[in-house]
Amino acid sequence: MRRPARSTSVVLALAVASSVIGTLGVANAEPRGSEKPKNNDIKNVIYLLGDGMGRTHVTAARERYYGADGELVMESLPAVGQVSTYAVEPMSGQPGAADFKPNYVTDSASAATAWSSGVKTYNAALGVDAKGKVVPTLMEYAKKAGLRTGNVSTAEITDATPAGQMSHALLRGCQGPTYSEAACQNTEITGSALPTSDVRVTPIADQIARNGTADVILGGGLARFDAEDEAALKKNGYTVLGSPASQTVATRGDLAAASSKKVFGLFNTGNLTIEKYKRENPSSVQAEEPSVAEMTKKAIALLSSGNKKGFYLQVEGALIDKRSHANDAAQTLEEMKAFDEAVRVARDFAKKDGHTLVIVTADHECAGFNIIEQGTFTNAEATVPPTNVDSGNTANNSTPTRTARGAKDPARSTGIVNGAGSADPNNFAPATFRTPDDPASVTDGSPEASLWLSYLSGNHTGADVPVFAYGKGSNKLADSIDNTDLFDIVGRALHLTK
Repeated sequence: MRRPARSTSVVLALAVASSVIGTLGVANAEPRGSEKPKNNDIKNVIYLLGDGMGRTHVTAARERYYGADGELVMESLPAVGQVSTYAVEPMSGQPGAADFKPNYVTDSASAATAWSSGVKTYNAALGVDAKGKVVPTLMEYAKKAGLRTGNVSTAEITDATPAGQMSHALLRGCQGPTYSEAACQNTEITGSALPTSDVRVTPIADQIARNGTADVILGGGLARFDAEDEAALKKNGYTVLGSPASQTVATRGDLAAASSKKVFGLFNTGNLTIEKYKRENPSSVQAEEPSVAEMTKKAIALLSSGNKKGFYLQVEGALIDKRSHANDAAQTLEEMKAFDEAVRVARDFAKKDGHTLVIVTADHECAGFNIIEQGTFTNAEATVPPTNVDSGNTANNSTPTRTARGAKDPARSTGIVNGAGSADPNNFAPATFRTPDDPASVTDGSPEASLWLSYLSGNHTGADVPVFAYGKGSNKLADSIDNTDLFDIVGRALHLTK
């Protein structure tokens, strides 16, 4: 691992990025104010991203907390659609090109680049296309046009989703403060190692601290920043909550007291703490971390105060994905509920404001989350292959080739669980939860609980994800769209792109 000589390389890298972005069109974007917004025009966009949130995540959270006839806040938004999420292979052309090569399962980095920059790219790439060319982001467009900008996440702020708006990197692991060439260089794309003056191999934390793309930055990842970053942030006019130099995390109280136009606050050295832990340990230091809803409310307040031009805010509920990777249904559901409370904050502001478009979606589905019938198990646990109930139909009379085990595999199923055992890779049993529709005597983890959940894997899937929207122009999202379409929808709503 090595530390870049930032006194020269980072300054040069950011200068290169600025030059390239101007060439690619940020400087030529339709300027905000060149055509005055009408009274009912959209001035603000709040883009909320549930990382890893598939359709089943939404359904399961609704049934868990509000019952079969209830709804999440996001489900109350009037426009509902679905988004395709596929990525492309390295060196691929864009869709329609002769050299187009799709990758049907995206990661968070390529997905973030798709909606931030409107191009398909390879997994792990941020703010560059599949051939390594720097592409401008919506947040850079917004900043160039004079809008105020914000970026909120429950992950490290240098992680893929937030970084996708504020940086350009060949590999998402190039976060800082120290880095290896392998974490930053991608010679499959560039052919040979790039000089450290190239923004694409500059640690993401260094870019964020120096480029000023987001006015309000709230989340985790303090360990990615150091004293030089803190000095750069302050030089750029940020009020820094806590201290990267001393690795002192910010607190909920620090956030409440913040009133500057530019605020940088990180509340954990890594990802923020899951809501379930904070709820069960109210006296812990982690309980001083704000929720995603609290960060969203504060970010909106800071961005909207005295602001006539408008703002663009991105909010990520990141731990939905991270707990889905761990196949931990209990924590996944609590993170869904916490994220939905951030949606409530955004929706309520939009209703009062009248000039705000709210978009709620996901980058990809994670882990093949499923609601299964009470008393059943996953096929991986089954003693025999599933029965073909349509075998009498000549168009559907195939027989699965997997042979019967004869008995349930004890290494694959240890019975009904509720979050416990999620660290055990052999534990694939369903997780069961009571719902408001169950009798009061029913408990989580019991066979009588009506909500039975399972996972197919520990990784992402290629399923389309839901999108919900509120505000003028939200009808454009009531459709089957691609994640790159989100770039155009947001850009046009804010008069940033034509």
